[in-house]
Amino acid sequence: MRSKPKRVHAGSARPDAASARYGVWGLALTKEDKVRIATICEAFMTEFLLPRFLPEIRPTTHNFPVALTGRWRGDRYSFIQRYRSGFPENAGKEFDAAYARLDHVNGNRFDLMWHRHTGQWLCYRPDLTLDEALDVMRTDGLVQPL
Repeated sequence: MRSKPKRVHAGSARPDAASARYGVWGLALTKEDKVRIATICEAFMTEFLLPRFLPEIRPTTHNFPVALTGRWRGDRYSFIQRYRSGFPENAGKEFDAAYARLDHVNGNRFDLMWHRHTGQWLCYRPDLTLDEALDVMRTDGLVQPL
């Protein structure tokens, strides 16, 4: 038997001026929804992002990318680039840096967020379907890995 999804207020975490538009009640993502979305995003990374942005690992004496992954945190799916340090004092240490995020709005709608150099997450394209968000990530360098 499928459990009843909890209701969440889609506008509660939006401090921007567009929050009035999101002041509606929606259904939270179920575990099955998250697995389905993560599978689609992982396929996108494997088929498009990895061949284009990380076809091979090239060690340097600085920080260099070694992997592209994704991760759920609540109703937000982050696209993450893993780096490895080549500096002598901490060679081999790894860290993650998120570069784009899908914030669940309602149903099959997401806000495409980008990570600014100041550490802020800003809404780049609001209220997109998953396919629309991935199409934007395919064509727009602002929400692609470095």
